[in-house]
Amino acid sequence: MILKVIACDIARREICHCAARSPNLIDLEFLPQGLHDTPARGRDELQRRIEAVPTGAYDAVLLGYGLCSSILKDLRAGATRLVIPRAHDCITLFLGSKERYQQRFTARPGTYYFTAGWLEVPVRRRGEAAAGHGAFMPAQPAARLAEQRAAWIARYGEEAAQFLLEEMQRWTQHYTHGTLIEFDFTRPLRLEEQVRRLCAEKGWEFERIPGDLGLLQRWLDGDWAAADFLEVAPGQKVVPSFDERILMAVPA
Repeated sequence: MILKVIACDIARREICHCAARSPNLIDLEFLPQGLHDTPARGRDELQRRIEAVPTGAYDAVLLGYGLCSSILKDLRAGATRLVIPRAHDCITLFLGSKERYQQRFTARPGTYYFTAGWLEVPVRRRGEAAAGHGAFMPAQPAARLAEQRAAWIARYGEEAAQFLLEEMQRWTQHYTHGTLIEFDFTRPLRLEEQVRRLCAEKGWEFERIPGDLGLLQRWLDGDWAAADFLEVAPGQKVVPSFDERILMAVPA
């Protein structure tokens, strides 16, 4: 098949790794993690990218997003069907299944997960703050926080910027563990050193677990079992299902 991928930059390394191993021909397009800052605006941008896909050029458009702050809600398929992993957020993509995600969340809810993307995206977005998981790093120096606040003020205004800063600081206080999801091909990046340091600064317990790219690989290979992937046909849109399916398609 010939596939078009539109995905969050946070999963760039993992998606590229799986795409190189897929038998399909895949065109990759990565969008900034900051689309999560304002889900309505991010949804509009995703919709624009979907509608820009040329009719008949691809067998499917693969969206590399989870439900993620409702960024997928009400997205419509264009002329080409959409295929979306059934995932609450992108951590599911790195753990390999929504079931493993749920098991981890139930067993240890106060866990902040790190991957290569969660550590690299804030560096690539230097000077641009984001109100999202990972891009707001849990242990930042005062200068970095001031940078973020200034960027928020420029984008949203002073009152909203102050609210976001307080909310993110409150949000990170509930974590007790920092967990690195690691893959063989990310070990040369020496991510463990960075995550151990961040955990020590926050007083979190460090943990390292193996990642699982099975879900991403099946997504890119075209092995789209209904239990793991939602297919959205032209004329349909995505809505939350509020059950174990996470997402479902309804008439647009």
